[in-house]
Amino acid sequence: MEAFGRLLDIMDQVRVGCPWDRKQTFESLRPQTVEEVYELSSAIMDGNHTEVSKELGDVLLHIVFYSRLGQEEGSFDIADVCNRISDKLIYRHPHVFGDVIAETSEDVKRNWEMLKTKEKGGNKTVLEGTKGLPTLLKAYRMQDKARGVGFDWEQKEQVWTKVEEELSEYKAEMAALDRAATPEEQKAAFEKAEQECGDFIFSIVNAARLWGINPDTALERTCEKFRRRFTYLEERTIRQGRDLHDMTLAEMDALWDEAKAAGL
Repeated sequence: MEAFGRLLDIMDQVRVGCPWDRKQTFESLRPQTVEEVYELSSAIMDGNHTEVSKELGDVLLHIVFYSRLGQEEGSFDIADVCNRISDKLIYRHPHVFGDVIAETSEDVKRNWEMLKTKEKGGNKTVLEGTKGLPTLLKAYRMQDKARGVGFDWEQKEQVWTKVEEELSEYKAEMAALDRAATPEEQKAAFEKAEQECGDFIFSIVNAARLWGINPDTALERTCEKFRRRFTYLEERTIRQGRDLHDMTLAEMDALWDEAKAAGL
């Protein structure tokens, strides 16, 4: 509590004494908040707990900053923020603070969604709260929320039929796009191919979810793996005194295989 109070005091001082901090608004801070959350995510993925602690501090600073702005306009302050999340946690955990029985994490999630709907007076839609998410995470959360009301495969293996169906339709539309001749045909074919691409990715996300894999995490790990291997390829090329633009695909594939063999 002493450390948190110190942070609040410092926020008060910089808001008054720093020209940059005085200039900030909810709107100006928003892009930086998004950036800070992604940096926190990166630190978590790297398993660097020192960096996680640092990035959590940056995110906390933004929460305190927004609260200070709310206090200045008289809409809310940091106490409101803390009390509202505390009240929500107590309400959403009747199995901890009440007499509701929840023996599994699945029971907890079902109760959570039911309570969220009740909070909205029954007017809350099942997919509410997913609109502003990054697209891949949005697909995952929409499917997970639909599952919470029973809209899911009876057997998870059934999803593979859907994946294969979507892949077949995607390939067919891509072939049609290649055949399109006129600008009008190309535009129509592109729109259909784009739609089928989205359907195919959505089905892959669905398959990942059913086996407990978060596709956003999986793709992030693949991106980092690609970065390591391609960086190796670049560095080896430079050491050879060559340029990637002058190398054949076979030569680049050989270096790529070296990276894989090295465990990168």
